[in-house]
Amino acid sequence: MTSVKVKFRPSSLVDRKGTVYYQVIHDRKSRQILTDYHLFSTEWDNIRSSMFISRNSRCGSMVGSIGYRIHMDLDRIRRIISHLDKKKFVFTAEDIVKAYRRYSTEYTLFNFMENTIGRLRDNGKIRTSETYLATLNSIKAFRRNEDIMIDSIDSNLMEAYEAWNKSKGNSPNTISFYNRIIRAVYNRALENDIIENRNPFRHIYTGVDKTVKRALPLSVVRKIKALDLSLRPALDYARDMFILSFMLRGMSLVDMAYLRKSDLSDGYVSYRRRKTGQKLVIEWTKEMQQIIDKYPENTSQYLLPIIMKSVENDRRVYKNAGDRINHNLKKIAGIIGLPSPLSLYVARHSWASIAKSEGVPVSIISEGMGHDSEMTTNIYLASLSTDRIDEVNSMLIGLL
Repeated sequence: MTSVKVKFRPSSLVDRKGTVYYQVIHDRKSRQILTDYHLFSTEWDNIRSSMFISRNSRCGSMVGSIGYRIHMDLDRIRRIISHLDKKKFVFTAEDIVKAYRRYSTEYTLFNFMENTIGRLRDNGKIRTSETYLATLNSIKAFRRNEDIMIDSIDSNLMEAYEAWNKSKGNSPNTISFYNRIIRAVYNRALENDIIENRNPFRHIYTGVDKTVKRALPLSVVRKIKALDLSLRPALDYARDMFILSFMLRGMSLVDMAYLRKSDLSDGYVSYRRRKTGQKLVIEWTKEMQQIIDKYPENTSQYLLPIIMKSVENDRRVYKNAGDRINHNLKKIAGIIGLPSPLSLYVARHSWASIAKSEGVPVSIISEGMGHDSEMTTNIYLASLSTDRIDEVNSMLIGLL
């Protein structure tokens, strides 16, 4: 038989707060769990072993908050006892106390997310770990670095977090992105039987709004390619990477950065998309080579002038390069009078949009870009030859 009681130890000093603690009794043996909740003796009812807020209470809202936290603590202790009972082995009151202390350390939101981020990195899911880290930094800013137990996440907290994000000027898609990451963390805790589902995400936005179309028409891509930027090397380089991304069928920066020299053979580049793992083969054209020839020979294993030296943290090098490229592409957008920002990702949208405007079937566009998320599209693409895709790409490059 196990019981848990809330106790109050008044201060030995007059006009000082006492301490709330829990008494765990199992097999007639008692252990205590101290808390950091402090109350005045006038705020504690010894008969009912509970708090009350009188008219003379010095801090009613704080006392109410402590009451809620005590309620959550008791839920955790009872859940721990239930888990120990289910394991059907002998345990002691001390085991309950140790399990509670471990739970209180490991299963805070910040600690749980940091452990999850570490596992993602260990499993090679670097990009996913970065999205979790960005979300963790956001929730820390919202909480002003005050951690919270995962099982304390409720709809009020999530609605307040959503309102805070809106006050910061974040877009609906950014807010939804953060909300979905926190939901994934919460669901992971549910799957591990760490918490009980309180449905905290039922009143917040987790969808995806349609974004403003970012594809450029052929005439604008031509204008970017024709710019004389010889006196502005940083802009020239950013423009070249944009055009090279377009020529490589809208290849993402991460895939461009990690293309190895060994991936180029017999006039074709062969690589696997980092996002999906799908293998793609692209014909290497003279126009691509002309861009590469503008830059010093890469002394690293990589093909393109992005990661130029073999370094331990090459991912940081590629990310910094991407930031500089996109920063300078925004300047190029200003030079040509584009009303919307220009980034490397626009090259991917533009390749698809221009291909479609030239009458290229959607099935070939999907194959060329390495899309594999739609079953219908995959069935459509099963028998396509890469020769046809290379032909389409050569036609688009020729239009520049």
